[in-house]
Amino acid sequence: MATLLKNIYSQEFIKNLSNSLQKNYKDFKKDEFKKAIFINSWESFELKQRIRHISKTLKAFLPFSYKEQIDILIEVKQDFKALEAMIFQDFVEVFGLEDFVDFEVSMKALEVFTIDSSSEFAIRQFILKYEDETINQMKFWAKSQNEHIRRLSSEGCRPRLPWAIALVKYKENPKKVFEIIELLKNDSSKYVQKSVANNLNDISKDNPKMVINFVRNNLKISKELDWICKHGCRTLLKTANKEVLDLFNFDKYHHINITNFCCDKSIFLNEDFNFSFEINSDEPIGNIRVEYAIYYLKSNNNHNKKVFMISQNEIKLNKKIFQKKQSFKNMTTRKHYIGTHFIGVLINGVEVLKEEFFLNDTSN
Repeated sequence: MATLLKNIYSQEFIKNLSNSLQKNYKDFKKDEFKKAIFINSWESFELKQRIRHISKTLKAFLPFSYKEQIDILIEVKQDFKALEAMIFQDFVEVFGLEDFVDFEVSMKALEVFTIDSSSEFAIRQFILKYEDETINQMKFWAKSQNEHIRRLSSEGCRPRLPWAIALVKYKENPKKVFEIIELLKNDSSKYVQKSVANNLNDISKDNPKMVINFVRNNLKISKELDWICKHGCRTLLKTANKEVLDLFNFDKYHHINITNFCCDKSIFLNEDFNFSFEINSDEPIGNIRVEYAIYYLKSNNNHNKKVFMISQNEIKLNKKIFQKKQSFKNMTTRKHYIGTHFIGVLINGVEVLKEEFFLNDTSN
């Protein structure tokens, strides 16, 4: 059974945190701090609740000014990284917004805390409260020598960052986000490139024309920028946006035939659905995007179409065979309903084949 993310904040973690705090503040009350953390409701706290509880408890056990607290936490942070270090960014998010006089202290802290972790959630609260000052800071970060800091300038302003509060203003008009993207679009770091592409993909869901214009102006400049553009258009490609398909030369499909399609006609819940097919042509197949769609039966007897990628590249041969499978295990994110489902095959955004299959209940 997979370990729950919230259990990163374990007894061992709090022990290590307490030791590090005492190393940097000799009068730190370790035993009292541990008792304050592990209150009766601790076990019921989810990940973000645990992070917030730890950061608020830190505040109570560091009886200093905000700047002095941050100075201590910057030293402590050196002993922690990745998700476990998110408590430090959360401390800034909770206590660094109270007075603009602390703005520079908070920005320096988030800059340090994002290294080997991420300040992408905390910075969003500063965008909401001190937009101009924060965006200017993020533009400055975009020129940093450190890829973690450069990534923060992109990741932090994503309009739809998962698990984070949405930046509604930038969903409506992402002009300021594009100013940061322009500074980072030629970044040499894959870590940063992925963030820029994810940012573009976010924007495409609300402002597709702006992303299409960006791609039109930036294609064929470099291999890296081409990758950013394509990855940033993945939602538009998945929804078969014709302009985007044309931009990436996924506009031809009539010369391609699908043959030897074979799929399971009936499967049981918790089994895999297997299918295979061949694509062929009288000429080299060329630039092609191959996808499949599952039309999942819903509780109201309608179907919900979900598209999955198979291949997206140039095929220089005249034929290619694909074999795939799709799990029909129930998950927290998807419940399967017994009855008729459909599978479709898409070539360059066009559905060229659709077949039905039946999902059976294992209890029968």
